[in-house]
Amino acid sequence: MTLLAFGLNHTTAPLEIREKVVFDADILTDALHDLGHLSDVEEAAILSTCNRTEIYCSLNGADRQQTIDWFYQFHGLGKAELQPFLYKHPDAFAVKHMMRVASGLDSMVLGEPQVLGQLKNAYQAALNSGNMGKLLGQLFQHSFKVAKQVRSNTAIGSHPVSVAYAAVRLAEQIFGDLSKQTALLIGAGETIELAARHLHNVGLHRMIIANRTLDRSQHLASEFSAYAIALSDIPLHLEEADIVISSTASQLPILGKGAIETAIIKRKHRPMFIVDIAVPRDVEAEAGELEDVYLYTVDDLKEVIEENMRSRKEAAIQAEEIIEAQVQHFMDWLQSLDAVSTIRALREQASSIQASELASALRKLQQGEDPEKLLQQVTRSLTNKLIHSPSSQLREASAEGRQDLIQATQELFNLSESKNDEKKES
Repeated sequence: MTLLAFGLNHTTAPLEIREKVVFDADILTDALHDLGHLSDVEEAAILSTCNRTEIYCSLNGADRQQTIDWFYQFHGLGKAELQPFLYKHPDAFAVKHMMRVASGLDSMVLGEPQVLGQLKNAYQAALNSGNMGKLLGQLFQHSFKVAKQVRSNTAIGSHPVSVAYAAVRLAEQIFGDLSKQTALLIGAGETIELAARHLHNVGLHRMIIANRTLDRSQHLASEFSAYAIALSDIPLHLEEADIVISSTASQLPILGKGAIETAIIKRKHRPMFIVDIAVPRDVEAEAGELEDVYLYTVDDLKEVIEENMRSRKEAAIQAEEIIEAQVQHFMDWLQSLDAVSTIRALREQASSIQASELASALRKLQQGEDPEKLLQQVTRSLTNKLIHSPSSQLREASAEGRQDLIQATQELFNLSESKNDEKKES
């Protein structure tokens, strides 16, 4: 059986290509169903995010082309259009790739944990569709454990590199203890959610969340016991804010210099820290000229992010070492599966011989034969029948000069050690 991981990601394909091969929730189940019915596919899972689309599968042969052709055809795209961006990882390389993805080493933001949750969702979807079996299931579970080991044994997750985290770190540098501060968060997307989470974790006293749609701000506010307002209500609450973090998709500024100046006067010139993460900017640049206003843009946060990224890169070296070892462990397990059917057949053969000899002995015992002589006959007959076929094969191997089979037999039954032990005793 062959393992295969293939797809494209943010390093191999531009956004305009990646968006053409997304498997969204509406088509994922059908895609898994189609994929699972390919004659070459035994097991399959699909991971599809904004940064990557990947197929993980086990195949019943070495031919991978049928599965890759399916990928082209499902999205109605030509081979020439996608092939330049596609990577293909067979067997051990597929194992290593999944472990690196799970651990965040293949992510746009090194070490980010979100992809692990996405990989777990891909596993669950494949399981629900009936496409997850022993081999691929073991690979997923092993990868989840490796990701946990990487997080526990390295510092790859202890230095956040998001702009939201960098904004909170700068706020701490300016105010020190944030527990008594009030923050106004403008927007309700992922960046604002991360900022809210970081602020909550450092014990911020009070949060106000403003969004164009009040329902969205209320939904986020409920998670952090914050106060939700509409964008139009910002001027009424701006003076309360010691910290302002803004990240919207607005094409025009949300906060003007005049509104901020008015708020500063009402605050009696207590400092206001403003982080404008948006592109285009949410805050008029002129606001930074105001006394007691500390205005930072996303570019100003780069130094904090780059410092933490350097720490993550050092941790990533350790993580790669962990993954290399775990790839070998998984491949050892995979290779051990080759012996399972042979071991089962050997046991069945031995059990059949044992059952036959036992039945014969019981019949003779009922006929009044001497138990002691019968026991000797049974053990001798059982031994002869068990070693008859191997002995014949070894004699033929010797006649043909096949020392490899003879040496393998010695190793398998520890015969070399027994021979050496006899020499030592003599």
